[in-house]
Amino acid sequence: MAECRLMERNDTELIAAVLSGDVASFEPIIQKYQPRVFATARRYARREDEVEDIVQEVFIKAFQKLPTFQAKAPFEHWLMRLAIRTCYDFLRSHQRNREISSSELTLQEGDWLERFAHNPAADHASARDAREIVEKVLVQLSPSARLVITLLELEDRSVKEISRMTGWSVPLVKVRAFRARAEMRKVLQKLARQNYL
Repeated sequence: MAECRLMERNDTELIAAVLSGDVASFEPIIQKYQPRVFATARRYARREDEVEDIVQEVFIKAFQKLPTFQAKAPFEHWLMRLAIRTCYDFLRSHQRNREISSSELTLQEGDWLERFAHNPAADHASARDAREIVEKVLVQLSPSARLVITLLELEDRSVKEISRMTGWSVPLVKVRAFRARAEMRKVLQKLARQNYL
């Protein structure tokens, strides 16, 4: 019964209760936002144990930093900024030089790569094949490149949104986006050469 009453309270009431010492009021916040945080973490980590670690870290940081929440924007926005920054920290600390070989690509992905190798500027109709290759290529990018490409291209965020989420200036987001696209092109071209030379 008490648990049901906790779930009925809005974010502002729950946060106020937590800040007043009622630690149990943080549980409904976790339950409410856990699916969204998991979905975000899965964009940056492949293994489920890494995803779980990221999610746990996000909620630990959220609990610790809750006194800094100023309610100028919805709590969800504040939490998702924290999640994005935690994912970025994860990428930086777990940076791997994980190159994929052309043998790891499916036949359709290989066909898409062949078309890309012959004409990188062409707009190919097979968006699904391209997206699958993008997912494989993302793991090879630097942390900042992977973050900005994911937010800009996969999540369709604006430069201003990315600036707010990451704490980077708008010009820095633009520079990192430009560099990230160049980095991604190099990886794709390398894969195409491996596959077709």
